[in-house]
Amino acid sequence: MNRLSPRRRGDWQAAVERLGFAFHTIEGDLYWDESVAYSFTLKEIEQDIEAPTGEIEALCLSFVDRALRDDAILTRLAIPPAHWDLLRQSWQRGDRNLYGRLDLAYDGTGPAKLLEYNADTPTALFEAAVVQWDWLEQAMEQRLISPGCDQFNSIHERLIEAFRQLWPTLPPRLHFAADLESAEDRGTVEYLRDCADQAGHETRLLSIEEIGLSTDGRFADGESEVISHLFKLYPWEWLFREAYGSALAGSDCRFVEPPWKAVLLNKGLLAYLWEMEPGHPNLLPTFFETDPAASALGRSHVRKPLYSREGANVSLVVDGEVRDSGGGPYGAEGFVLQDVARMPSFGGRYPVLGSWLVASQPCGLGIREDETPITKDSSRFVPHIIEL
Repeated sequence: MNRLSPRRRGDWQAAVERLGFAFHTIEGDLYWDESVAYSFTLKEIEQDIEAPTGEIEALCLSFVDRALRDDAILTRLAIPPAHWDLLRQSWQRGDRNLYGRLDLAYDGTGPAKLLEYNADTPTALFEAAVVQWDWLEQAMEQRLISPGCDQFNSIHERLIEAFRQLWPTLPPRLHFAADLESAEDRGTVEYLRDCADQAGHETRLLSIEEIGLSTDGRFADGESEVISHLFKLYPWEWLFREAYGSALAGSDCRFVEPPWKAVLLNKGLLAYLWEMEPGHPNLLPTFFETDPAASALGRSHVRKPLYSREGANVSLVVDGEVRDSGGGPYGAEGFVLQDVARMPSFGGRYPVLGSWLVASQPCGLGIREDETPITKDSSRFVPHIIEL
């Protein structure tokens, strides 16, 4: 694993905008940064990233089955009891999942370590699936990187196939909902909608605020059309708290991601995975903050809310002192304490590897860099290559 400094394409803004990548710069700061790239060997990708990703996913699915049989686990995860049956029915019915992203700490010299699982509403998808692949092809053509490079990236093809496999028969229409005022959310959901279109679905895009309830308790869009199948880039824990959250179970709507994913989006998952497989080479010791066993971490740890996004309310504690932290609205449901991962630093930049899964199969890599070990919403996305 090496950090490279390739020259940017002279027309890079036009090149990414041609793809529909509208949020390459956010509030004047670069988000997409192709003056940086990470190189890997094929062995590093296959043995250190792809294989562990599949193994961790298998552990996670095993945990879902265990959790949905145990009220005590669901309680500890702070999932509202009113929605337990919704999750259980979704799992028992075999509702299929679409995608997710494992965030890993990796420096090329030891096992990749799981930092967290973005299992429900991961973004940075379009840039991982499409933008960095287009960069790879052009960068080789322009001799900005060595010819003959490859990339760990079959995300796009896997997504189209996954949309074909989601349901035995095509639904009348697949609705896609998100906060359309967010450029990143809109870009993500529009990309996924395009993949669904290519898979043969009839689709409609709408703002999450447009969704209402029909008189018979079913969800409907702004044109009063019943929503039978919905992709929602909106977290399950938020939906549970909405005014119409009580209507979820009786709505007869099929969701992507499915309700059982609410078990995996919770950072309490990290503590349970460690309990299930203590000493696993790709896991970090993690405990609920209230667990006496957390004292084993000593005076250095990372404190994470059960529900948190983009580094919000996460604190890095070293020798009893807070070295880095992110503000935010999370933490009321509790925290976990995770051992401090060995994060590589390249010129003061800390990369986090996002290992993508589609239909639970590892299929790609995206990398975000930050000036601190906690990856935040200000982190930059940088491409990667495999040097053959």
